[in-house]
Amino acid sequence: MQLTHDGQVTIPPDIRTLAGFEPGSEVEFKFDAGRVWLLKVPTPAVSRREQVLSAIAAAKGCATANRNLRTDDILQMTRED
Repeated sequence: MQLTHDGQVTIPPDIRTLAGFEPGSEVEFKFDAGRVWLLKVPTPAVSRREQVLSAIAAAKGCATANRNLRTDDILQMTRED
């Protein structure tokens, strides 16, 4: 591999697969004894799960972009004459 003018290098696909690097993966560089190490920063699965559950809970019962207008409010408005 050759380093670009901007300091970039392409990680070969087989190495990316073995290391579990995906687009958006966070990485960390370490320098030790004259060697540069590229490490994947672990993303806790629990954290992702909590983020998804939190987003679902925030949207629950909300049928419009107006979060103050709840589903029950919309149903009541459509049933009024």
